Amino acid sequence: MTCDARRRRPTWLRVATVAACCIAFVLTVGVRGAHAASGDDYPSRAVNIVVPYAPGGAGDLTTRVFAQKLTQLVGQPVIVLNRPGAGFANSATMVAHARPDGYTIFLGGNGAAISSVLFRSLPYRMSDFTQVSTVAFFSLALVVDGHAPYRNVADLIADAKAHPGKLNIGTVSTGSTQNLVAELFRSKAGVDLQVVPFESSGEVMAALRGNSVQVVLEVIPSVLGQISSGAVRALAVTSASRFAGLPQVPTLAESGLAGFDATSWSGLSVPAKTDAAIVNRLAAQTATALADPDVKRKMQMLGADARASTPAQMSRLVDADTAKWQRVIEQAGIPRR
Repeated sequence: MTCDARRRRPTWLRVATVAACCIAFVLTVGVRGAHAASGDDYPSRAVNIVVPYAPGGAGDLTTRVFAQKLTQLVGQPVIVLNRPGAGFANSATMVAHARPDGYTIFLGGNGAAISSVLFRSLPYRMSDFTQVSTVAFFSLALVVDGHAPYRNVADLIADAKAHPGKLNIGTVSTGSTQNLVAELFRSKAGVDLQVVPFESSGEVMAALRGNSVQVVLEVIPSVLGQISSGAVRALAVTSASRFAGLPQVPTLAESGLAGFDATSWSGLSVPAKTDAAIVNRLAAQTATALADPDVKRKMQMLGADARASTPAQMSRLVDADTAKWQRVIEQAGIPRR
């Protein structure tokens, strides 16, 4: 080693020492921050809810109703970030890779459960998340044109059995909740209906008006206005209980398909390593917000049922939905992508 090198050595040692101290400081601050975040002061700054839908849809609007109330309760901004694209992948991946501190939340639900079995490869896994609470449940409606001869589900099933393969049921794209519920209905009712997928709800309803399809299965928010106006007739809803906004419409279970219960729903998930104290506090805050009568009323007007759960209940619901829709996908012969 030369004399110059020996003279330079202390400089490099000093740099290394300073760097090590900086790293230690950052790690210490991070640990302290994580410890503080797990305490009763959560949230102490703005919280982001990452939504896999474009602005203006039912999933987005109901989340904004909830977020507004949660902001009032916790005294910190609760911000809705719309990150649509690639199904649920864009938003789910963003949250899965976020810091597990409770400040980046994923609006998941049954759609994420369906994606986990429909797609062979995703940039995230359901195990990347800890479930917090359900937020909103969206029943689907089995609807026909306002001038159709069917007055109830029994009429429709009788006609389908009398003319196997002749009636079409329209839904949005293959693998969507609507599409899978249609497959489930066909199986439970024991009828030979042709399930016809379209690109959008607008196309589905246009096909119904044009009689290209004779019946449609769609989430209530998308058809509530047309049901109210009489343009379409709701024969039944797919949830276990009647939707409060359409109390006169029976369930499919009441209409002869015992045990039928299928809904679309949304819920909050956080990165898997989030502290349990944060998860439980967020779940409790969510339950308080969703119990508010004004929140319930606003969500009902949007076609949704505001309903919170515990983290354990939501976790069981995710598991049950994953298993249910996997069976439907396999029985319907829908190829994995």
